[in-house]
Amino acid sequence: MAKIKICGLRREEDAQFVNDARPDLAGFVFAPSKRQIKLKQAIRLRQLISDDIPTVGVFVNAPLVEMVDAVKSGAISIVQLHGGEDETVVAALQSNGIPVIKVTRETTQANYQMVDSGKGSGVPLDWNQIVKQPHKPLFLAGGLNTTNIIEAIEKVAPDFVDVSSGAETKGIKDFDKINELVKLAHGIA
Repeated sequence: MAKIKICGLRREEDAQFVNDARPDLAGFVFAPSKRQIKLKQAIRLRQLISDDIPTVGVFVNAPLVEMVDAVKSGAISIVQLHGGEDETVVAALQSNGIPVIKVTRETTQANYQMVDSGKGSGVPLDWNQIVKQPHKPLFLAGGLNTTNIIEAIEKVAPDFVDVSSGAETKGIKDFDKINELVKLAHGIA
């Protein structure tokens, strides 16, 4: 099946939800959005999340020092670039030993390719239009939820699925949805 990232964690309960459900990655949004958190909050949540669940920080055109500081703080170990960052930003992060996920449809030197319909829009992509870059792990995001995640995995065959709004009820992370999404992605539901 696929690995799964649950993104947009904000509350201490969210940390417990991922510890119980066991996704492959957990994500914090540092970019302006309704799910945005500050570094201090991310550090606290990272302390609550099991050490064997790596954390990802989502940034949009952030200063390089901000992203590097987030990794140095221990809050995250992977940076996800969701803006117009160029290859020099990717290279600078990688020179600091930081793996990079880049939202793009083009070839990039990032460690991972992500395709997404928009910045947390919750709208699915046209999965038939996705072109996987050879030899680069693919993250699929955008409108994934418990009703369409299996179809998305079957059609696209991503390495990772990334879910945020689809793991929520009324804008709050929902343990039952997170648990079901992880089981569906891992093929154990």
